[in-house]
Amino acid sequence: MTTRAYEIMIIVDGDEEDAKVDEVIQSVETWIRSQKGQIAATDKWGKRKFAYEIDHKTEGHYVVLEMTTGQVDMEPLERQLRLLDEVVRHKLIRLPEHEAIRRGLLEKS
Repeated sequence: MTTRAYEIMIIVDGDEEDAKVDEVIQSVETWIRSQKGQIAATDKWGKRKFAYEIDHKTEGHYVVLEMTTGQVDMEPLERQLRLLDEVVRHKLIRLPEHEAIRRGLLEKS
């Protein structure tokens, strides 16, 4: 089975408490582990101002996760994030193999 590397950035509403941010992170990590994936890194950037207003909000809590999985359909995770009211935006990208190797997420084949 082919291993794939992903990076996901999640922006949680700036009005939410840190405990709610941790809850969102925990739900994402739980879903990934349920798909037999692994979390390589969780980087909480903290609260930052937006370049422009999003849904009448001016700041949010930024979190970036790096993960590896097998060939898994990521749509259920994206749907889960779209439905969470406290998530302002999210972006999931599959890392190119050379970038995943550079970051130490995948082994050279």
